[in-house]
Amino acid sequence: MAFPRPKPNTMETLASERANHPFNTRKLAIALHGSERDLELKERFMAEIARHPAFKSSDIHDLSKDEIRERTMEKFASMVHFVTTESLEVFNLRMQLIGIADPAFWTRFGVAYGLFLGAVRSGATPNQLSYWIDRGVLGLNGVIGCFAMTELAHGSNVAGLETTATFDEETDEFIIHTPHLGATKWWIGGAASTATHAAVFAQLIVKGKKHGVKTFVTPLRDVKTFDLLPGVNIGDIGKKMGRDGIDNGYIQFTFVRIPRAHMLMKHTQVSREGVVTDPPLAQLTYGALISGRTSMVGDSSNTAKKALTIAVRYAAVRRQFSSGKGKLETQILDYPIHQRRLMPLVAQAVAMGFTGMKLQAMYNDMSASLDVLEPSDLKETHATSAGLKAFCTWACLDTIEKCRQACGGHGYSAYSNLPAMYADFAVQCSWEGDNTILSLQAGRALVGAWGAASKGKKLAPGVAYLGNPATRTAKSDGSLNHIDIQRGFDCVAANGIKKAAEEYVKLLKSGKSKDEAMEMCSSSRFVAAKLHTMGSMFRMYREAVEEMPETDESKVLKTVCTLYGLWQMEELQGAFLKYGYLTADQLDKVSEQVDALCLEIRQYAVPLIDAFALSDHLINSPLGKWDGSVYESYFAQVRASNPLPKVHPYFERLIRPLLERKNADLPDVEKDMGLDEELAEMRAEMAKGNQKEKKVQKKGASAMVKPE
Repeated sequence: MAFPRPKPNTMETLASERANHPFNTRKLAIALHGSERDLELKERFMAEIARHPAFKSSDIHDLSKDEIRERTMEKFASMVHFVTTESLEVFNLRMQLIGIADPAFWTRFGVAYGLFLGAVRSGATPNQLSYWIDRGVLGLNGVIGCFAMTELAHGSNVAGLETTATFDEETDEFIIHTPHLGATKWWIGGAASTATHAAVFAQLIVKGKKHGVKTFVTPLRDVKTFDLLPGVNIGDIGKKMGRDGIDNGYIQFTFVRIPRAHMLMKHTQVSREGVVTDPPLAQLTYGALISGRTSMVGDSSNTAKKALTIAVRYAAVRRQFSSGKGKLETQILDYPIHQRRLMPLVAQAVAMGFTGMKLQAMYNDMSASLDVLEPSDLKETHATSAGLKAFCTWACLDTIEKCRQACGGHGYSAYSNLPAMYADFAVQCSWEGDNTILSLQAGRALVGAWGAASKGKKLAPGVAYLGNPATRTAKSDGSLNHIDIQRGFDCVAANGIKKAAEEYVKLLKSGKSKDEAMEMCSSSRFVAAKLHTMGSMFRMYREAVEEMPETDESKVLKTVCTLYGLWQMEELQGAFLKYGYLTADQLDKVSEQVDALCLEIRQYAVPLIDAFALSDHLINSPLGKWDGSVYESYFAQVRASNPLPKVHPYFERLIRPLLERKNADLPDVEKDMGLDEELAEMRAEMAKGNQKEKKVQKKGASAMVKPE
């Protein structure tokens, strides 16, 4: 007698996925992280986080808003130690990991150190910086800062902020004031409960004249009593979509006076006599804008990798439906449609990772050479970071949701961690510049680059392809290799930029102003920015892997790069067909190749995901456990987090009265729902049917009784 083959458990299934893959996972992880040193630092940081009591993560989904905020503040003390003892480079790596582990704390701590301290460092004179450091801004022993830029009625339009800072020559003070409700500072992280000072962005007014938005360090609370200072009104803006660890608040100032020295005067100075000196330092402005956007590209990659680690491991162990009698149910990762759902997203996350590293290097070079860089180089870096921030954060948010859906019903559980990841990450598409606005900024710069190319001017490296007229008429040679793919992106991007630029020039000739013309061609600018940004991401990824020595690991990364490029060609097929780079037949071959590459990468998808090097503690999802113990871990977490109470919390108060109501107490539900007449007819029909049935039964019974 043949017995059915025993079904492998999820742990055995995942272990088999790691057998005989064509590369060394450790070496691939090093390549993905840029260096062995950076990977080892990450592993050290993960161990420290896992052992820190404040970073306990298993219960995070069941905490209240206030409990999450309190736990967020518990983490501050340990981070203060590192910020004062580690180099800036190492600490930034630590914070990148914190951003994956706890986005809310990363933001709250980043508000104090990245935004408030960043504003002071970039805007203060040496004497001012020394003063605030002495006051305790580094160690949070005297100053906990927040960043008061956004207002209720203004966000992306920083130049239009309406809070005022009016200079009083008699007292040598600035008067910070909220002139109306719309000028209320809003969404200010840290304001509601924890900040003592704010970097306030306000319109500088001297002798009745406005001099634009400047930054003023303004005390909010008494450090000893924590009472609000006179003229300062603060409140909590309440529950948000995600990141509940951040105490976002609003601030209103009513003629609050601060010393003149509290205006940050590295760039603009106001003398005791009210003389304003405002030298043009656009380079520094660019640097301040680019820093946050650069980090968000890397954060998009890291967060997408976290979501994909969960979804791919789950897809490898989850079995659904059998292909025949006596056969094992199929791993859902073996279904071609599921490979199509996840493998291109894996390629995209890897592409964003290499792009983030390239962009960070570009930013570091720019920061080190601000005084000697050409304006065109600065504008390119600004435009590149704006476009990448927009399209990478959009891509990451889309990845999280697709990973959630790929996990089926279990993905809807809070314990999968995917719903919280989506809610926490969604804000990335709005802050540090709304994504649509940033895309249009990138498009504006591209229109300018087209104008420069048309005049034969020198172009920045990222847009150098615009200088070759043959780029726009290029055709695919059918090879679908990296060179062919890159040529295709350059072709469609150049044509998209040309279209936006020609629309702009046409509008100018019709009598529109420059601003009107730019707004009227905004749709074309957006498309141009998208095509250019996708091409830039492919270029940065391709260049990164081409710089690597030929190894098993680099071969895998080149294969993943090819999948990313071809998948994006498929996603943007309208442009590739419109501008004639691909024919319909060639596009069919692109899709066929994407299918084939998805199947190839599926064979080593789990060890590829392992190379993302994310610990179970950091992932915090039973569906993504490294050892594959998905159901055991899921069941254990649900039981631990939801113990049944000994006494039902509302049986006596709500359920018993519902069950024990008398008929006389019941509402006329049928009449309220408009069903009384319909139900009456149905009951009448049923009654007729019952009467007929009784007659038949009676007739049948009488027929069975015969007289003797």
